[in-house]
Amino acid sequence: MGAGARTRVTRQVIGRLRLAAQGLLAPAFDSAPDAVRWMTAMQAQDMQAALWAVGLRVRNAGVDTVRSALDDGLVVRSWPMRGTLHLLAPEDLRWILDITADRQLRGMGGRHRELEIAARDVDSARDAALELVSGGGSATRQQLFAAFEAAGQSTAGQRGIHLLGVLCQRAWLVQGPLVGNQQLIKAFDEWIPKSRELDRAEGIAELVLRYMLSHGPATERDFAWWSSTPVTEVRSALAAVRDQLAEVEFGGTNYWMSPSTAALLDDGVPGQRSLLILPGFDEFLLGYTDRSLVLPPAHAQKIVPGGNGMFKKTIVAGGQVVGTWAREGSGRTAAVVPVPFDTVNGLRPAAQKSFELQAARYLRFLG
Repeated sequence: MGAGARTRVTRQVIGRLRLAAQGLLAPAFDSAPDAVRWMTAMQAQDMQAALWAVGLRVRNAGVDTVRSALDDGLVVRSWPMRGTLHLLAPEDLRWILDITADRQLRGMGGRHRELEIAARDVDSARDAALELVSGGGSATRQQLFAAFEAAGQSTAGQRGIHLLGVLCQRAWLVQGPLVGNQQLIKAFDEWIPKSRELDRAEGIAELVLRYMLSHGPATERDFAWWSSTPVTEVRSALAAVRDQLAEVEFGGTNYWMSPSTAALLDDGVPGQRSLLILPGFDEFLLGYTDRSLVLPPAHAQKIVPGGNGMFKKTIVAGGQVVGTWAREGSGRTAAVVPVPFDTVNGLRPAAQKSFELQAARYLRFLG
C-alpha cells in the first residue's frame, strides 16, 4: 500500500492530487513535447483549447511554443480513441492506434453504412490521398476533399471527415503543420518515420501505467472509458503493472496513482488555495468517466449546456470546478471574465485576485 492508503481521502483531495499528477499545480515541464508525452494523449478537438491545455503545463510557454511543436512534428494530432482528436508524442501514435482503431471503426460501422462508406471506398480515398501527399507533400483539408471527389468519393454530409478519420486511424495519414487554425495533411510514414512497436498486451499495460501515473487517482473504469479498452483487458494489464502504482480507497472504489502522487498525502496535499482557468476539454475534467468528484452534478449542465458535447472553459479552485470563464474582445481590449457558479457571492477576494493573475498569464500566453 502507498502512503495514501493510510490517509483519509476526500473529493477535494482527489481533485488536488489530479492537478499535481497532471502538472497543473505548477508548470511541470520544460517543453510541449515533454508535457504531451507525460499525459500520453490530450483531448484536442478544439485546437485553441488544446494549445492552452499544453501551455498551462509548460514553463514559460507561449502559444508559439506549442504551435512550433506541431509544426516540427514533435507533437501530432489524430483520432487515437473515442472518435475524438488528441495530441500525442509521434512515437506513441502508431502503437496506440494498433490497440484502439479496430474497436473505434466497429463502433462507427452504423454511421459509415449511413454514409455509404465501404472498404472499397476507403481504399479509393487512401489511394487518392497518398497520390496527393506522398513524396514530402502536404494538403489542406479542402485540397484533400477535392482529391476524394475527383476519385469519385463524395465528401458531402460529413462523408469527407469520416473518410479522413478512417485514413488517420489506419495510420495512412496524419495531421501535420498548422496553417492558421487548420492543419496540413501528411503521409503518416513520412511525417512519423520512427514508431515504437508493442504487442497488444504489452501496449495496454504501458497505456494503463502511463494513464495512472499522469491522471491518477483514477479507477480502472476511468481508464477503460478513456482508452476504449474492454474492462477484462484493463484488469489484466493493471495486474501486470500494479506494483509500480499506489492504491487508495474512496467511497468503496479503488483508485490508482503514482507513488510520488500518493506521497503528497503524507504532509498534506498542496493546492488547497490554488485557482486555475482551464480550457474547455481539458484532461482534468474530460480524462475520466466519472467527473462528479471534481464537478458537482448540479452544475454539470453549466459546463456542457444541453449535453451537446461542447465543454466550456472552467475555473478550478482547490481541485474543484467552481465556475466557467470567457474571453471577451481581442488585442489590447481582450479581457477574461469569470462566471462563477455562486452567482450571489461570486469569487471571494483572494480567489478573484488569483483569477486576475491567471487571466494575465493566459493573455501573455496568447501574446
